[in-house]
Amino acid sequence: MPKIDLRASDHSDAPAVLAFWSRAAEDAHRPADSTAAIEALIDRDPEALILAIDLEGVDGHELVGTVIAGWDGWRCHIYRLAVAPDRRRSGIGRLLIQAAEQRFTRVGGSRVDAMVLDDNELGHSAWRANGYAPQAEWSRWVKPLQPSPGS
Repeated sequence: MPKIDLRASDHSDAPAVLAFWSRAAEDAHRPADSTAAIEALIDRDPEALILAIDLEGVDGHELVGTVIAGWDGWRCHIYRLAVAPDRRRSGIGRLLIQAAEQRFTRVGGSRVDAMVLDDNELGHSAWRANGYAPQAEWSRWVKPLQPSPGS
């Protein structure tokens, strides 16, 4: 495995993260991501968006994976686990999941859930390999919110 650095994102990473998600993450089932949304996440929780950077990649700083390790003070939630398509099955996803779990342990979390699309079979394999399982008792209910006037 190449030398991978895991670090929290900052505002300057937002354009690269958006470009990365457009090629490495499933976007069909949600509103489009934006620089403003990434910046709001970083402002709210500076350690939530974890990046995997290949230090031996393009210019020594190639973005090869992301995960959002969200902590709301009550529960731990993992979103946007994405690995570059040409880097999948190389251990980067496992590193990102472990980094998220370590963060949750530091903040006192006791349980973590992960958002995984039903038809993402490759994702199911990765999550199972890391000790996660679907919870049959729950279904996710969603409601898109309209932007408030003036925003």
